Amino acid sequence: MKPGRAFSLPPQLLVLPALLVVWELAVRLFGVSPDQLPAPSAIIAAILANPAAFAEAVATTLYEAVLGIIAGTFIGIASGIVFSRFRLLERMFLPYFVASQAVPIIAFGAIIIMWFGNGVASKALIALYLSFFPIAVNTLAGIRTIGPEEIGLFRSFGASPMEILFKLQLPAALPSIFTAVRLAAGLGLVGAIVGEWFGATRGLGAILLAAMFDYQITQLWAAILLIGLTGAALFVVVVLLQRQIAWWHEEV
Repeated sequence: MKPGRAFSLPPQLLVLPALLVVWELAVRLFGVSPDQLPAPSAIIAAILANPAAFAEAVATTLYEAVLGIIAGTFIGIASGIVFSRFRLLERMFLPYFVASQAVPIIAFGAIIIMWFGNGVASKALIALYLSFFPIAVNTLAGIRTIGPEEIGLFRSFGASPMEILFKLQLPAALPSIFTAVRLAAGLGLVGAIVGEWFGATRGLGAILLAAMFDYQITQLWAAILLIGLTGAALFVVVVLLQRQIAWWHEEV
């Protein structure tokens, strides 16, 4: 972390309690039916009525998502580096990367489940599929922010291509990479949840699907609230990592 810089949570998180209060008051004042929109107090009560089940669901989905996000981060960074070094490979394969993102995640997820079964690996693969592309593109863009003058200066001091990559280009690309990882964290969570829709018995996606089919509105909103909080937690973790690793970047 940058010397003298105090720890602070992202201001977006401070808005959450206010939103919950406004939500609670609006439901009560306007007499909204619980079958349409339950109050936050009812949602929290539903979670507290069975905390073990919800905690297990959060842990399961988080584990699947984090596996996919970590793998997607490494593959995305590696792809961006390769494309930056070999423009022919970029021209050959990057359009296919773009085209792959146009495939609906439901269709891709169905194929993954058919190939790899309904275990943790398949959910992690779906999370990887959604998370690696923005990281690859931002890594490539970040590396290319370094111009030939800077590279020439490093070469004049006898730096090898690997030293230029790891001491100049990748450090310059870190802010762009972390911006993509913040996006990928949410996408990876979505991928894990979508994977759980294909017959999983554990996880937030399974709770979400069961509540929808059983018309348990409060349970449905409980799953939605926990998904949002889990996504926010992942976002905070990435921000804290960026502050430690790329502390010179003032946006975080």
